[in-house]
Amino acid sequence: MAGLPRSVLAAARRRPSVPWTVAAAVLGILLPFFVNAYWLSTLVFVLIEALAALGLEVLTGRTGQVSLGHAAFLLVGAYTAAMLGVNFHLTAALWIPAAGVAAGIIGGITAFFSFRLRGLYLAIVTIGLVYIGQDVAQNWTTVSGGSGGRSLAAPSFGPLQFSKGITIAGLGITTNGLFYYLALLLLAIAMWYVRNLGRSRRGRDMIAVRDHELASAVLGANVRRTKTMAFVVSSVMAGVAGALYGSFLGFVQPSQFDLLLSIQFVVMIVVGGMGTLWGPVLGSLFVVGLPALLQNEVAALPFLAGGTRTSGMPVSDASAIVYGVLLVVFLLVEPRGVVGLAQRLGSLARRRREFSEVAGATQLTSELTSEG
Repeated sequence: MAGLPRSVLAAARRRPSVPWTVAAAVLGILLPFFVNAYWLSTLVFVLIEALAALGLEVLTGRTGQVSLGHAAFLLVGAYTAAMLGVNFHLTAALWIPAAGVAAGIIGGITAFFSFRLRGLYLAIVTIGLVYIGQDVAQNWTTVSGGSGGRSLAAPSFGPLQFSKGITIAGLGITTNGLFYYLALLLLAIAMWYVRNLGRSRRGRDMIAVRDHELASAVLGANVRRTKTMAFVVSSVMAGVAGALYGSFLGFVQPSQFDLLLSIQFVVMIVVGGMGTLWGPVLGSLFVVGLPALLQNEVAALPFLAGGTRTSGMPVSDASAIVYGVLLVVFLLVEPRGVVGLAQRLGSLARRRREFSEVAGATQLTSELTSEG
């Protein structure tokens, strides 16, 4: 093995991931036909927030720029989509990328603060983005509708109207199903881009800036350009996610894009696994899916308030407690989150299998020797 080229070894390490990727793609395509409307809508939110969390993963997980203002970029994307889709009656093929561009511009401007600030100080500045965005949205009533919010149009791509659903080969796809496939497609494109970015020179510069900014600058990395690119990529994904989020809800208010939403995205990338491609997806599945699961099973859980039972803990409070506990546990025990835990269990299983094979071969050899 020591004599093999590095490229061959790298290809051998990557090959086992191909079947898992294909299996995930097949599962993602077929899943809407096996779940009810409640879980289908939950899956739509999972995919949309996974897209936004993937953007934060590029900024924080790969480049080390702490941001607690991610919700502000979703707000920009949502209201850009509302203005272009409702006021100007543009197709979703235009207002979805426009939402990403608008948020990317704000992200590029925000990157200038990261040139002089880092760590806690940068996090405080990004928190200010949330309050600035909410205040602007509440007072710019011609665009946002004020604190009362405004409606958004369902996506349309020429004759394809998401508000009506479609039928293909006798299979009916509802509005939620169309949103699901649109969010799945955009998330897949974003993951493909981030995967290739991680293998490029820019991606390696991001990792270098995260690990040691001064050393990366000495070795030739353009720190300012790297940080700017990370902020722009992160905010573009958040803007597109915000446009989908608002369109799927059909209505947005400035209060929806608060600091708590930004913190939830941080929880997603930490619990899912920072610095990993699938971490934001798994983290979003947990953060979005847990409240949905508790809400769906509230009647069977006596400590939760819901349905006809007025006493007990609200579902939101129970979810927040679980988030907090798991966040502490993963930071202390497994910093790479669920992805790191899965890799550790897989490595343990491989070692046990190899040990069993070696033990079996040793026993067979000893038996043949004794017979001879």
